[in-house]
Amino acid sequence: MDILPVVIGVVALGVGIQVLAKRVRVPSVLFLIVVGVVVGPEGLGFVTIETFGDGLSTVVGISVAIIIFDGAFHLRREKLEAAPRSVRRLTTIGAILAFLGTTAAVRLFLDTDWDVAALIGALLIATGPTVVTPILEVVTVRDHVETALEAEGIINDVTAAILAIVIFEAVVVGDAPELVLVGFLQRLVAGIGIGIVVAAGVWYLLVEVRPPAGDAPQVARLVTLTGALVSFGLAESAFPETGVAAAAVCGLVLGNLELPHRAEILAFNRDLTLVVLSFVFISLAALIDFDSLLGLGTGGIAVVVAVTLFVRPILVALSAVDRQFSREERLFLSFVGPRGIIPASVATLFAIELEAAGQFEAAQTLAGTVFLVIFLTVVIQAGLARQIAEYLEVIPMPAIIIGGGRVGRALVTRLENRGENVVIVDEDAETVQALRRDGYTAVAGDGTNTETLREAGIERAKLVVATTADDDTNLLVSQLSRTKFSVETVVARVNEPENVDAFETLGVRAIDVASATAWSLDNEIERPALAHWMTELGEGHDAQEIVVTATDLGGSTIAELDADIPDGVIVAVLARDGETYVPDADTVLEEGDRVTFLGREDAVAEAVRRFHPHE
Repeated sequence: MDILPVVIGVVALGVGIQVLAKRVRVPSVLFLIVVGVVVGPEGLGFVTIETFGDGLSTVVGISVAIIIFDGAFHLRREKLEAAPRSVRRLTTIGAILAFLGTTAAVRLFLDTDWDVAALIGALLIATGPTVVTPILEVVTVRDHVETALEAEGIINDVTAAILAIVIFEAVVVGDAPELVLVGFLQRLVAGIGIGIVVAAGVWYLLVEVRPPAGDAPQVARLVTLTGALVSFGLAESAFPETGVAAAAVCGLVLGNLELPHRAEILAFNRDLTLVVLSFVFISLAALIDFDSLLGLGTGGIAVVVAVTLFVRPILVALSAVDRQFSREERLFLSFVGPRGIIPASVATLFAIELEAAGQFEAAQTLAGTVFLVIFLTVVIQAGLARQIAEYLEVIPMPAIIIGGGRVGRALVTRLENRGENVVIVDEDAETVQALRRDGYTAVAGDGTNTETLREAGIERAKLVVATTADDDTNLLVSQLSRTKFSVETVVARVNEPENVDAFETLGVRAIDVASATAWSLDNEIERPALAHWMTELGEGHDAQEIVVTATDLGGSTIAELDADIPDGVIVAVLARDGETYVPDADTVLEEGDRVTFLGREDAVAEAVRRFHPHE
């Protein structure tokens, strides 16, 4: 069969699936793997192992490099600081436990040799951005959970790829198991070194060699993409399966440098990732041999159960140790750990080489086990990720903004910068499209319609803000939110001062536009330094309020609290029994008090995480 229509067909299917997945709010990998099976040799026969010939491993390798680079580019230092201990443990203790536990399960339930079991255990360490990214596209979780999933996927993908090739060469092919550790470290150091060198070259080209202003965004995108591919290619030339390490390090380094046109680079990388993700997932899913899967029998199912219901929960329990993780969030991490593209692509390569060496049974066990774990974890864990998150209530309660005009748009930007899960509702289709293009979650419809509000998630909302220029609309939104849906906090823009009483009668926090504007102008006249500081909230500075609970702070003094909070943040005010004042050092905190932290954005966030980990 001519390869051109196959490639075009696979890409078209993949892009269509991405659109469908966003529409129905289901991770795209579920649809991609099912469609891959349908168009593969077990279904329509549109894609077979002969379709791409020897070029499949190269195409998959380049695609994986792009995906890994994009994921690492998003892992900025401030994100990693959201759950530092958990990230370290998931990528060390967690990886070791995944390797040992999976190896033991394969040996026990499939009665295979230890070397093949170890090879499978190494491959199945990884979750990977190929499955984590689509999940996080449709499941909103708190920053520390997202960071743990992303970092684990990227770093453990590198670990899995390098460890698997070293075990394959030293134990399965050769006869030198003592060289496993040496080979692993050798490849890891080479990948890290190449990634850093290439990242330095890309940074120099983007920062020091300035192209014409009109071409600068395009040049930035292309140079960055080239850096990802060059790092992968150089590392692969030095050692097989080292390219993922180089691409990951290159992306991580560049992602944490101040690059020109960063937003354009991010958007370009994400769009390209979606295209190549679609291609490789459908192509590799089409190569699943159901005979080898069925040939594993109940032993194969036992391995899947052991990996997902025993090994994974144990490693998460020992790894997710940062205090901000709730019990439900640990359970979510335990039951959402699907395996991705790298194990599938490497297992296919190894199986072919084992068959060529006459080890047909080992090849079948390897490919069958790896693909069975991938297939079932993608279908069950990735496919049901949103339902699992909703059942465990780990999706942050949404803040809903009615009105996508200038006020609503400015507010959603500030709220999202603070990590809120924000949904904005507007009845103008063009406004909604513009908001979605800019990365916001937007719902098209009338904000005074109960079905539109339900679609936006008002039944779980912790906050509703009515920001339209029409007081009647804002009043009706407020009334529905308070009386029909029992939203605890409702805030409304009031354009005519005489209407404030009508809002306050409903228990709504009414913001009189005229008074608010006058207050801002007065601050600018009398207190310009404070006014400028306040306008920079969310841009380096922040003010956050927490509610004191008996377990967190009850009984502590302000002096004791000051000693525990990071540098760069202070306790500004205390609210108690309807009164707000600046507390003394000896003031004893009581349950129900509202404490406001004021200071640097990162320091305020750390203080909130320390004393209110689930906010």
